[in-house]
Amino acid sequence: MTIIAMTREMGSLGKDVALGLSVQLGMTVTHHELVERELAGRMHIRESEVHRFLEGQASMLERWKIDQTRLSSYTADEILQLAQRDNVLIRGWGAAHLLKDVAHVLRVRVCAPMPVRVERMMQRMGIEDHAVARREIERSDAAHTRVMRSFFDADWENPVNYHIVLNTGHVPVDACIDQVRRLAENPAFTATDASRGALLDRIIESRIRASLDSDSDFGTAGRSFDIEVKGGKVVLSGATSSNSQIDNILQLVSAVDGVKEIQNEISYVAPIPMI
Repeated sequence: MTIIAMTREMGSLGKDVALGLSVQLGMTVTHHELVERELAGRMHIRESEVHRFLEGQASMLERWKIDQTRLSSYTADEILQLAQRDNVLIRGWGAAHLLKDVAHVLRVRVCAPMPVRVERMMQRMGIEDHAVARREIERSDAAHTRVMRSFFDADWENPVNYHIVLNTGHVPVDACIDQVRRLAENPAFTATDASRGALLDRIIESRIRASLDSDSDFGTAGRSFDIEVKGGKVVLSGATSSNSQIDNILQLVSAVDGVKEIQNEISYVAPIPMI
C-alpha cells in the first residue's frame, strides 16, 4: 500500500514526475477533474465553478455562491477517502498537509526556480513574452497559497512540511522519479495498523466536521468546537452558551460512522445579560 501526497509548482514538471511514478510503482494518479467533479456534486454547483474557485479565477458572483467553509470540509473528506486506496498518488489539494499525521504517506514537493518555470511555460503556451508566462505562474502560485491558507491554514511552500523536496531546475526528472521510488519502497512508509488507524481517525474527524458544516443549526458556529479523534474515541471541547447545542452536537457526532466513544468537554458559559 503506497500512498504519495505531492505538491507541485506550475512549470516544475511535477506532472512528469507523477506520471513516471505511476508507471514504475503501478500507482493511480488522481487528477483535479476527479476531485472537482465529486465536490461539485456534493455542493450542487457546476464543476467549472469549483475549478475556477480553486484556481483563483472565479467571478465575484461565483465566489458569493460558493460556501468556502463547506468546500474546505468536503475537499478534506474527498482527499482522505482517496488515501484509503492502495497505490495512489494524490496531487495537490492540501493532501500533504491533511495526511501529515499518517506515517505511511510519503509527502513530496516538486519545484523549480522561477526563470526555469517561465521558460518552460513559454514553450508550453507557445509564446515569446516572458512577462505573460510569469504572470500566469504568479497567478497560479497565489491561488494555491490562498486555498492552502484559507482551507487548511498551511504553508505549501515550506520544505519542512515534506519528506523530500525536488528541484527539477537542477535534478533531471528521471532522477527525481528514482529518488521518490526508492523512498516509497523504504519500510518506513509501509502501512501499519497504527498508521491505518491514524488515517481512519482523520476520516472520522472530517466526517464530523462535514456534518457540523452542513447542519443548519450549527453553521459556521460548529467550527468553534475542537475535535480530537484517537482510536475512534472522540473528544469534544470548546464553549457554548446553549445547553441544547451541546445535546445536539453529541447526537450528531454519535451518528457519524466510525465513532466508538464520545468524551464531552464542551463547557457551558451563561450568556451575558443585556443591559
